[in-house]
Amino acid sequence: MPWLMKAEPDSRIVKGKDVKFSVDDFEAIRVSPWDGVRNHEAKNIMKDRMKKGDKVLFYHSNCKTPGVFAVAEIDKEGYPDYTAWDPSHPYFDAKTDKDKPTWYMVNVRFVQRLDHPPTLALIKLLAGGALPKQVAYIGEHGHRAIKAMQLVNRGRLSAAHDPPRDRSVDDDVGVQPVEQEAYEAVVSLGTRGGWEDLITGGKAGGKAKAQAEEQVAQPAPVKRKTAARDGEGRIVKPGGKKGAKLVKAEELPKVQAERRSKRTKR
Repeated sequence: MPWLMKAEPDSRIVKGKDVKFSVDDFEAIRVSPWDGVRNHEAKNIMKDRMKKGDKVLFYHSNCKTPGVFAVAEIDKEGYPDYTAWDPSHPYFDAKTDKDKPTWYMVNVRFVQRLDHPPTLALIKLLAGGALPKQVAYIGEHGHRAIKAMQLVNRGRLSAAHDPPRDRSVDDDVGVQPVEQEAYEAVVSLGTRGGWEDLITGGKAGGKAKAQAEEQVAQPAPVKRKTAARDGEGRIVKPGGKKGAKLVKAEELPKVQAERRSKRTKR
């Protein structure tokens, strides 16, 4: 079964140590223990349910642009989280002991980055409406699976490198199951992209589109012909049959009035 696992990419100091863990950090070390989880539900997932080789969506949490930035896999199944016994560790827990460990963790192996990291904003957009044509490639099954993701449907579990907080602070679900179809849809979004305008367009994009449509709708300017004149400055009036009739400039209003009178009598 695939999983979604979160970590904070921005620096945050706890007990004098920076607990950030970004996709850059993950890619650099390749394999990381998922330590510091102090939530029993999340701990039980790692202890009993995660299996070696399971796929993982690596998610940036509690930052300006949260989203899925890489794919990974479980490299080692659950074992005691020894950081809970270290008094100097940010996630030390004095109530647990080595003989009866309370907290467990897994090792996670980095696989690859996603070229177009699907953001939380995109996932919420897809979960809240119809399937946009820009991402029709995920299909209706993938769309329904995204709508069912715990990421947008439930409260918070403790994330790795993220101590417990008030649930009202954010909806950070740090360790959670993901349906296979949802996993495939998110990876497809991250690989193929094409959805960026759905998020970055907003009001500015709508205004630009309206302006473009308005420009297309505007009629082409009428090019007015300049009256031809002869060598003496007289306006040349095109003749009906042969040649042209010369009209003096001062006589032009009178000639035009006569033409209107003739059209009216007809």
